[in-house]
Amino acid sequence: MGVEFRTRGRAEVRAGHAGKTASAGITPGAQAARDHATSVAASSLSLPADSPDFSSRFSSDFTSEDSLDELRALATSAGAEIAGEFTQRKDRPDPATLIGKGKLEEIAGASASVSADVILFDHDLSPSQQRNIEGVVHTRVIDRTQLILDIFARHARTREGQLQVELAQLEYMLPRLAGRGVEMSQLGGGIGTRGPGETQLETDRRKISRRVRHVKQQIENVRRIRAQQRQRRESVPVATVALVGYTNAGKSTLFNALTQSNVVASSRMFATLDPTIRGAELPSKRKVLFSDTVGFIRHLPHTLVSAFRATLEEVQRATLIIQVSDASSPISGEQDVQVESVLKELEADKKPRLRVMNKIDLLPPNQRESLRDGDATIHVSAAKGIGLSTLLDRVDALLEADRPRRVRLRVPQNEGKLLAQLQAGARIYSRQYQDGVVVLEAEAPASLLRRMRAWVVE
Repeated sequence: MGVEFRTRGRAEVRAGHAGKTASAGITPGAQAARDHATSVAASSLSLPADSPDFSSRFSSDFTSEDSLDELRALATSAGAEIAGEFTQRKDRPDPATLIGKGKLEEIAGASASVSADVILFDHDLSPSQQRNIEGVVHTRVIDRTQLILDIFARHARTREGQLQVELAQLEYMLPRLAGRGVEMSQLGGGIGTRGPGETQLETDRRKISRRVRHVKQQIENVRRIRAQQRQRRESVPVATVALVGYTNAGKSTLFNALTQSNVVASSRMFATLDPTIRGAELPSKRKVLFSDTVGFIRHLPHTLVSAFRATLEEVQRATLIIQVSDASSPISGEQDVQVESVLKELEADKKPRLRVMNKIDLLPPNQRESLRDGDATIHVSAAKGIGLSTLLDRVDALLEADRPRRVRLRVPQNEGKLLAQLQAGARIYSRQYQDGVVVLEAEAPASLLRRMRAWVVE
């Protein structure tokens, strides 16, 4: 369902749509949904256009159709099948139900006609709005945040990822316990209305709060282990390059192409949740570590940013950030704004950055031929292997750590181990054999030259 809200005379369209869930489901525990579901999305802008946060959170390039497309992608990632769409224009959001009562009744009839299980709003709903809407439509209601949490729960594979998703789900669930069924209902204040409901509600709150504390402790242990691993890595002069970008920008495909790895690369949103670090060799023969990270999205729930802070610390500590954008997307500019917002929240927006425009193979030939790389922008196709050598050259030039230097060396021929290290870790430009000595012109990283300083010819 698409909804347009106007605030102080200025309007911004945000849209959603309704979907019918197929066999894969949308549930907090990431279990399969039932056979049918209707997804109704309502998205709005409640900030005045002259608000200081307006330009940082929204772009005029993001149209209602783009919002519909994004919701479809999210719903598909959660296993949903689109069944229908509704639209409505209102001057302002309804505090109780977000959209109008008449539209809710229309949605209720439509969802009943297809035996819908769930109605999805592409907008954050307060606990009271969620309960009020469910009271009218008599169908389970899920907002955008819970949908994203469910997708994360489906895709988390490692223990670390599962813990982080669980923490975000628990913190989302805690204020929404009241009214979730008779067993958690609020009690009335009159005679004869005092029963076990309030006790059950408080019991559930205590259980969730206790579980939150336990999960936070486990995540803190993960952060400590990660810090120890990072400290060991940083003791060796190997730079870390983090790949960041909007979800489905092709980060994992690029990661695989650069590191010869086989992490899961899918067109579905948030296919990557668990961080992966792999080594690669730059043209200068320096070693570098590439880190694949979770994708960002507009209105990324703060609970997720907080829960995934242990994972996103890899971005904070990276030597260089590669910001991957989808060159074929008409809204890549808006997506970059959202990425910038999350990087700022992580206090990583000031780090050295290289922008990579990916998926150029999907552009028309004439547009692709007109692309020109700049000092801070490289155009590639990770899927087709286009532009990867240029990207590695640029990464090599930007990294200051263990900078290579061209030298002349005289190494005795009986130093086979040193010669093998030079062959593996340096660029050899010339090689001559003279009286049991090998004279080489080579370019090697500083860490390797330190081991060869006895043979360097000044």
